[in-house]
Amino acid sequence: MENLSSAILFLFALFLVSPARSRVIPGDGARTTWFHVPSSIQKSLAVFPAYSQGERSLDGQKQRSHSSSAFSLPLHPRLSVRPTSERDYKSLTLARLERDSARVKSLQTRLDLAVNGISRSDLKPVGEEELQDEKLEGPIISGTSQGSGEYFSRVGIGNPPSEVYMVLDTGSDVNWLQCSPCADCYQQVDPIFDPANSSTYSPLTCDAKQCRSLQISECRNNTCLYEVSYGDGSYTVGDLATESVTFGGSASVNGVAIGCGHSNEGLFVGAAGLIGLGGGPLSFPSQINVSSFSYCLVDRDSDSSSTLEFDSVTPPDAVTAPLVRNAKLDTFYYVDLTGVSVAGKLIDMPPSLNLKDNGDGGVIVDSGTAVTRLQTDFYDSVRDEFVRGTGHLRGAGGVALFDTCFDLSNRTSVEVPTVSFHFSNGNKLQLPAENYLIPVDSSGTYCFAFAPSSSSLSIIGNVQQQGTRVSFDLARSLIGFSAHKC
Repeated sequence: MENLSSAILFLFALFLVSPARSRVIPGDGARTTWFHVPSSIQKSLAVFPAYSQGERSLDGQKQRSHSSSAFSLPLHPRLSVRPTSERDYKSLTLARLERDSARVKSLQTRLDLAVNGISRSDLKPVGEEELQDEKLEGPIISGTSQGSGEYFSRVGIGNPPSEVYMVLDTGSDVNWLQCSPCADCYQQVDPIFDPANSSTYSPLTCDAKQCRSLQISECRNNTCLYEVSYGDGSYTVGDLATESVTFGGSASVNGVAIGCGHSNEGLFVGAAGLIGLGGGPLSFPSQINVSSFSYCLVDRDSDSSSTLEFDSVTPPDAVTAPLVRNAKLDTFYYVDLTGVSVAGKLIDMPPSLNLKDNGDGGVIVDSGTAVTRLQTDFYDSVRDEFVRGTGHLRGAGGVALFDTCFDLSNRTSVEVPTVSFHFSNGNKLQLPAENYLIPVDSSGTYCFAFAPSSSSLSIIGNVQQQGTRVSFDLARSLIGFSAHKC
């Protein structure tokens, strides 16, 4: 009996640490789908001629809201706001992937800080001499490596409102923008915001609850100072204040806590700052007290636009999944992913990768990360199944973090395996082929747009979210995915 019990315990332990298991799903529908090559290549070619005559104004573009939301912001891909400095699509791809790696590193670092129990009381105090040049010392705090921000919203700040482009980021809480006078400011599309010209700008005192909510803050002349640092060395430092924020030129919200950055450095090219959409108390959704928000990310190579909406209703045809919160880190939005299927074959996510009580592990949905990251062993199982279904395609060498690529230069349409996410409530989200087979140059090289990660944190990135309205129902703890709702 003792030997039997030992054997059962051994098998149970083996199950917990074993690599991802796979199984065929009966009646799972189509196992392959068609991918149209020429249209994708044409979009990559159009990126550069489209901007040969300079930047285009988007102020006149109209966006169609998908709800009766009172708060709706236009949402633009990065290239429609500011042209790329790269000379060809391969260089653009490599630059994007480099920024993306810095982004992922910053998210993983923030999670490590939370898991290891580092709090504000553990941080080194800032001396008065350091405050003179506003070089606050603090931990690496998650957010976006601003260079990896691929989607921008047009927002009015102050009264009268100054319209600026801001990056949206579900992995960050603190809202901020560059302000004059500038000790150190990077180049942005719009004029630098001057708080002296706004009648609603009000610096926060050091005992304000918003100041106490910062991961790190300091006090100078009874004004709250903030700092946000990112994984690639970028940072913003300045005064924390309240301001009015205007949507679509009409509706506005007063008293939003926002950082007025006088010293900003790094890859923050183009945007004036950042809208934090995370789950913490300083995030934009938390401050305006909405029960939901949603966004739709158009193809990042297009000049189309969509909307970021607050208090929006999840479409009835949405694929929903449980929205899970991390008790150690309230910023990130976790989804209860149970597996990934390729060509109808489900690869179960190992239980060891689930979100743990100590805050480690889990899967987040992130607007700032481009490429979906899966823990290495899990990724290998998904990738290997995809390779088995693409044996008829000509292989190509890997590109940066992509290890599975194909030469489709002489093809018009190709049949590829379907790829779907599976959630704990039994729902399945099937991805369009263009959301997991993406061009890396303009000559027909395509790569499988998933990547391995040595971290226990997995991330569903924005490439896999393109063309889908992603709804965060904060009241019901659900996340919804609605295809073709941009």
